[in-house]
Amino acid sequence: MGGSGGLCGELTKMKKVAYLILAFGIIFITYVVFFPTQNGGSHKSNYETIICFGDSLTSGIGSSKGMDYPSQLSKMMNKPVINAGVPGDTTAGALRRLQQDVLSKNPDIVLITLGGNDLKNGVSTDTAFSNLLKIVDAIQKNGAKVIIGGIKFPFRDRGYGKGYQDLADQTGAILIPDIFEGIMGNQKMMSDPIHPNDAGYTLIAQRFSEALVR
Repeated sequence: MGGSGGLCGELTKMKKVAYLILAFGIIFITYVVFFPTQNGGSHKSNYETIICFGDSLTSGIGSSKGMDYPSQLSKMMNKPVINAGVPGDTTAGALRRLQQDVLSKNPDIVLITLGGNDLKNGVSTDTAFSNLLKIVDAIQKNGAKVIIGGIKFPFRDRGYGKGYQDLADQTGAILIPDIFEGIMGNQKMMSDPIHPNDAGYTLIAQRFSEALVR
């Protein structure tokens, strides 16, 4: 009788261990299936086509050769990065060239710096962000992730700062609220009153690089 009781006890313990192993297995499989993109902070390897879409801040006015932010980002990511920046471009101009410069290339991710020229030219907040919404929506429907480099000029932005946040909330795009933070007005970071120098573009590239792993 004693031997039989001991055997039953061992079998019960083995069953408990088996159940625990099964439970942990189910938890692990669930985690892998539902959270496949978490990768410990490294850059996602499926970002094969990266496009920087914007105005002079993207094209690199004020930088020396190879020091515009897309070129620096390419080195940080160790991946090709397409510079689709046009100096002086507005959200309306960007919308007109969106198909040719972005969608036709089937990007995996698009980094946007647009709106500064609209603000400078007195374009209404509603018009500028209606254009930006169309741009972001079209890119997302094409299957790409969007990261927006916003701008903030306290007391002078006519609601543009809030517009970027509302756009990000509405579309789910990742927002860097103020891509110029610590750059604008800092003589060590600027080549002229409105364009960064090499150091300023380095900081912008770093901010986009960090946003890519969110």
